[in-house]
Amino acid sequence: MPSAQDPFYFVKAEIQDSIDKLQSTFHQWESTSDPTEQGHLPKAVLAGCESIEWQVDELDKAIAVASRDPSWYGIDEVELESRRRWTSSARTQVGTMKKVVEAGKGSSTTSHASVNGMRRELLKLPNSHQTDTSNQYAAQDNDDFIQSESDRQMLLIKKQDEELDELSESVRRIGGVGLTIHDELLSQEKIIDELGSEMDSTTNRLDFVQVSLCIYFSFLLQIA
Repeated sequence: MPSAQDPFYFVKAEIQDSIDKLQSTFHQWESTSDPTEQGHLPKAVLAGCESIEWQVDELDKAIAVASRDPSWYGIDEVELESRRRWTSSARTQVGTMKKVVEAGKGSSTTSHASVNGMRRELLKLPNSHQTDTSNQYAAQDNDDFIQSESDRQMLLIKKQDEELDELSESVRRIGGVGLTIHDELLSQEKIIDELGSEMDSTTNRLDFVQVSLCIYFSFLLQIA
């Protein structure tokens, strides 16, 4: 099942940290007027974009593998969809920064205001007084994970309760059969005892008849 030990969340945290640092470098490039920084910051942003894109691609491959048999990895479709949404969001953020930097490098004749406007339009970034939305994405992912895990645990508990009820019913039925067999054995034992008594009585009668016949024949021989 998904947990704090799930490798996905370790990798996700590393990538998110890289994205946060990349955004910081991007905003530094966006606001700088230093020619030296304007020269090396775009390279740093593009290199960072390529590195993060590769990491997200690898994470997508891992998600694709897990989607073939989610139950084996202890996750469900809700969790898989949450992971796909996160990688898609990360890819969009990085891709947009990459486009803006590449457009800015190729727009040397464009006014500073126009380039800034293009950056804002492409990135759809909030102004400097608005908060970064990355934490909101992370919080939403955590909420989705907690909810999906809670639902899964409830289903497992319900299934276990049903299995215990079935087991209890089976035990009850077996106990009933055992009592029936016990009663039947007692009844058979009683019949056997009664049959034994009747056989003893019959044997005694036969013995008496034999003795009587012997006496009778002895008497006849004496008379003869």
